[in-house]
Amino acid sequence: MAELRRVLLVTHTGREQAVGVAREAHRLLTDAGLLVRLLANEADDLKLEPVEIAVDPDKAALDVELIIVLGGDGSILRGAELARPHGTPVLGVNLGHVGFLAEAEVDDLERIVQVVVDRSYTVEERMTLAVDVRHDDELIFETWALNEASIEKAAREKMLEVLVEVDDRPLSRWGCDGVVVATPTGSTAYAFSAGGPIVWPEVEAIVLVPVSAHALFSRPIVVAPSSRLSIELVPSWNGRGVLWCDGRRMVEVPPGAEIVVRRGARPVRLARAHKAPFTDRLVAKFDLPVLGWRGAAERKRNPNGQQET
Repeated sequence: MAELRRVLLVTHTGREQAVGVAREAHRLLTDAGLLVRLLANEADDLKLEPVEIAVDPDKAALDVELIIVLGGDGSILRGAELARPHGTPVLGVNLGHVGFLAEAEVDDLERIVQVVVDRSYTVEERMTLAVDVRHDDELIFETWALNEASIEKAAREKMLEVLVEVDDRPLSRWGCDGVVVATPTGSTAYAFSAGGPIVWPEVEAIVLVPVSAHALFSRPIVVAPSSRLSIELVPSWNGRGVLWCDGRRMVEVPPGAEIVVRRGARPVRLARAHKAPFTDRLVAKFDLPVLGWRGAAERKRNPNGQQET
């Protein structure tokens, strides 16, 4: 009996382009003998046959070999939510803007499907964050993040007052707009926009970035992946904060509450269809100026010194 191979297709169906790409991906996968599974709400929008419909989102990634996400980073983060409990790899096809989590652009769809069919992709494990919120010694919220956990002020006119600890030792107290705690994967997202460093995915570390802090010492810091970070909303502060994880999971945080961030026990697995190093991805995504580069690798490839056009 031939092996039944399943792929979960996750699509931003609110975008017309995504619907068209999903239909083409379904055709290519089905023609290659793979069974496509869809989330129930997306199946209603896409109207594809044949498909397998996942009624329970919590089990959508069960018994599938891969999740293919068509959309931007927000859609890929949604795919990661489905995948993480089951250890299913996620492969993103970018329909957004920068799309740092995506492995391919939409123009490359046919080749990407062939990579899936051939199983010629590799899988990277990306570290995650475990996030707890405690108040009066009681756990009031717990979640996780692939990119970042951000603690932000709930009211525009009020600053946050926070006390930050690293490994149970006080680091600093800030009046600020917020604090971002990011993984290396998330270092190119909100943390980067807030002035944090870009961290190569192979590096295991946690990045902490204050946002618009009124303090002499308010630089981004990078700590060990084993570190325990604590951000306490100062009890005397008159206001409330908001905790966002990956921009998808949110809870209000009262004064006196403590947000504890550690390395997550369960990673997210991202499928890679390209062997290009992270440096090349960085250059492509940010359109960095490298024209005229004459590094050692280029000199070996073109020893006569002729600039290629």
